[in-house]
Amino acid sequence: MSARRYTDYDAFAWFYNRYWGGFSSRALPVLDRLVLGNLPPGATILDLCCGAGHLASILTARGFCVVGVDGSSEMLAFARENAPQAQFVLADAREFRSPEAFDAALCLFDSLNHIMSLDELEQVFANVYASLVPGGTFVFDLNMETGYRSRWNGSMGLAREDHALIARSSYDVETRTGRMDLTMFRLIEGAWHRSDVTLTQRAYEEGEVREALGRAGFREVAVLDAERDLQMPTGAGRSFFVAVRPLDAPDLGLPHHPEGIAGPRR
Repeated sequence: MSARRYTDYDAFAWFYNRYWGGFSSRALPVLDRLVLGNLPPGATILDLCCGAGHLASILTARGFCVVGVDGSSEMLAFARENAPQAQFVLADAREFRSPEAFDAALCLFDSLNHIMSLDELEQVFANVYASLVPGGTFVFDLNMETGYRSRWNGSMGLAREDHALIARSSYDVETRTGRMDLTMFRLIEGAWHRSDVTLTQRAYEEGEVREALGRAGFREVAVLDAERDLQMPTGAGRSFFVAVRPLDAPDLGLPHHPEGIAGPRR
């Protein structure tokens, strides 16, 4: 497997699965409005950066055929428990390939902010483009700079009998980089185990994201503010992007990657 695979969430997976899984439910009305309501029963969906499978669980319960892709093997272990009807593949969003096409692709909870360069973000867009049927829709959300300025500026913690976590976040305006330092403790078989993880994100400007989508082949792109346009609770500083692969889109001929993902099961 690629050395570039994003593995930072391996150590965080247990806490993420337990405490960070609610975003999918909060975003569901938005997804219904933007894409799910237009899909036929049994449509195939690529859940990119699927995490612990909370969204995949919701989608498969609705009868969609879901393939989840994530770079963290520990996250996928929880995903397979949470959404046993979905298929999950360990792969990096910057390098995955699919031999079959999906009706829609989703990438939630600012997952693509973890891509730290515009060139690599464009590569992700190209991979998604190649994985969609003509007319297929790609929906993803990003933390925008206003979100980092308002939310990534403090600390939080929790403590239970057998686990504890401290998270400290900050945002550097000059480099447009968000940083979250996590210190985690778990009591396992009578012994306390500590893990430390630093997660980084980049704030992108709407214009450069639009341009990267265009270079990847997408022509129709809409951008909606989560709070103002979509009435999403706690959506301040977050935008949803909706990009459609054109019906007359040419095949860009992207090379097949030997570690490509399997297509959806029908």
